[in-house]
Amino acid sequence: METKSSSPSSSSSSNAEQLTKESDVSEETEAMKKFLDSLKYDQNGLVAAIAQDVDTGAILMQGFATRVAVQYTLEHRKACFFSRSRKQLWCKGESSGNFISVDSVHVDCDRDSLIYLGVPSGPTCHTGAHTCYYKRVDGEDGLVGAAMTDGRHKAEEALTTLYELEATIEERKREHVKEGSKPSWTRRLLEDPALLCSKIREEAGELCETYEKNEGKERAASECADVLYHAMVLLNVQGVEIADVMEVLRNRFGVSGVEEKAKRSPKTKLIDPTTTLKK
Repeated sequence: METKSSSPSSSSSSNAEQLTKESDVSEETEAMKKFLDSLKYDQNGLVAAIAQDVDTGAILMQGFATRVAVQYTLEHRKACFFSRSRKQLWCKGESSGNFISVDSVHVDCDRDSLIYLGVPSGPTCHTGAHTCYYKRVDGEDGLVGAAMTDGRHKAEEALTTLYELEATIEERKREHVKEGSKPSWTRRLLEDPALLCSKIREEAGELCETYEKNEGKERAASECADVLYHAMVLLNVQGVEIADVMEVLRNRFGVSGVEEKAKRSPKTKLIDPTTTLKK
């Protein structure tokens, strides 16, 4: 089994430009050694390491990690990899400042790849995109479907359902509505705060009725989808991203609901949405 002295990164430990070094990690504990020994490194002493946004679920990047890089990540809570081109350890963000703070690390069933689940402090890709996976292959705007384009997806990342919806709402907000044409429902909600707030209250009530009237799972899922959609339109109006909501939820894990609510700032008195939310 690979040891630190035989790690690929050891050959460049004296590189003056290297910012992340083997000496930055502690002596392996028994538990750490047992875990690192259990990983299935390839012939070059590497395992695949995938960085994923803990709040959005977006795949940020994929790199490779040596034994020392994995230990560095676990100890310092920063995503650390091994650069195959430079033959040395590197912590994502050590030169750009765009670190990935690691919340948790997960290993696959074959023990030859890892997920660094964390929070990026800035763009992950060297192009300035949020993730390195901003080019779509299939679809009308994909590399295969539209071979003459660069495959740049409109939202610049492989979005999961809620974030695709968020991107669509933002697109409706920015699109030009020709004079005399009928605006989309989303655009109507964005421009009419009173209508938006009334719909959220209406949809929330209908969601409760699915439980009170035992209307079944499908009806409950449908009404919940309506609540989420209208709530996300309201978030857009207020300049709140769904990632902000996910972060709040994540920070509440392990905290008593009663205790958390008691720490909240007192609510302000009711406002007139027609005068305060309109842009």
